[in-house]
Amino acid sequence: MNSRNYKLAVSLRHELHQHPELSNEEVWTKQHLIDFLQTHTSNLEIVDKGTWFYAIYHAGEGKRNIAFRADFDALPMDEVIDVPWASKFPGKAHKCGHDGHSATLAGFALEVDQLGADHNIFFLFQPAEETGDGAIQCVDLIKDNQIDEIFAYHNMSGLPYKTVALKDGTQFCASKGMTIHMEGAPAHASQPETGINPSFAIAAIVNEIPKFIAEDKNKGLVLCTIVQIDVGEKAFGIAASKGDLRMTIRALYEEEMDKLQENLETLAKEQAEKYGLRVSFSYNDEFPETANHKESADKMRQAAADKGMALLELEEAFRGSEDYGHFTKLTKGAYCFIGNGEEYPNVHTHEYDFRDELIETGVELFKGLVGL
Repeated sequence: MNSRNYKLAVSLRHELHQHPELSNEEVWTKQHLIDFLQTHTSNLEIVDKGTWFYAIYHAGEGKRNIAFRADFDALPMDEVIDVPWASKFPGKAHKCGHDGHSATLAGFALEVDQLGADHNIFFLFQPAEETGDGAIQCVDLIKDNQIDEIFAYHNMSGLPYKTVALKDGTQFCASKGMTIHMEGAPAHASQPETGINPSFAIAAIVNEIPKFIAEDKNKGLVLCTIVQIDVGEKAFGIAASKGDLRMTIRALYEEEMDKLQENLETLAKEQAEKYGLRVSFSYNDEFPETANHKESADKMRQAAADKGMALLELEEAFRGSEDYGHFTKLTKGAYCFIGNGEEYPNVHTHEYDFRDELIETGVELFKGLVGL
């Protein structure tokens, strides 16, 4: 990577880190990235789509259309580490490394702008990955531009430093937050039989969860994690009359997550009918499975080999989720990790900060994917 481009990308990363914005609030971030590309490139077209944008390097008619994606939202966390580029905004910080992902994609854009390429290259800058509703806003890029293939990476702690890690098939599990809301009728605590209490119905649902996620009932990993049970009020004279059961449901295969959701909804409706309760459902942070196409994953492997990068074949999918799967449902593509180091602080922790050196690793990997 050109040394000047690297310095510009690192400086950009630090500026983004100082100005974190949460999912669907990334107004300054988006404009700053646009300004950076307009200032430092001369051959790119910028397409502003409101909450997101992309840049295009035009190689010409009849050329393949290849996209690269970076996310740019931050997390609702405080910055506690002492770095010169620390967040200027309490309660907001880039603790997942999306500042580094965007700086990598911008640095790659500088290289392509200066070196040229034999493909039409689309640089996609995406909001709101953390809440799972960013990629779905951007899928028109795939449809409108007949994207042939799309690539991305995520920094990952616990993996060897600068090592490229990936697998064929599912790289990230599908997941969503599910709330079952049940409502009956209040009663004096001394006369519970005159009211309708949802506690027993919710307890019955909880007791059935192990059966739904049992290994012998599913092809792959299926999890149902209870995150909150909120029933009644702190009022010892009143029997509970409404309650919420909140869970994260997760699966290696999206179809099995959908089946788990169906089982939970069916059981909740049965329990509601049994006890005379009203029941409703709501969903948050919905992520598809992110699955690598083998052809595209093999291109990542070859690019890593051509650039002299260490490669690690993952044995299992990452249990976390990524909304990137919306893109690979529409076109071929692959997603990899680049290691932060085995002992480096994990993402989503206070001690974490993106390692600037990974910018060059990511840029060189992307260059290898387009023959540069």
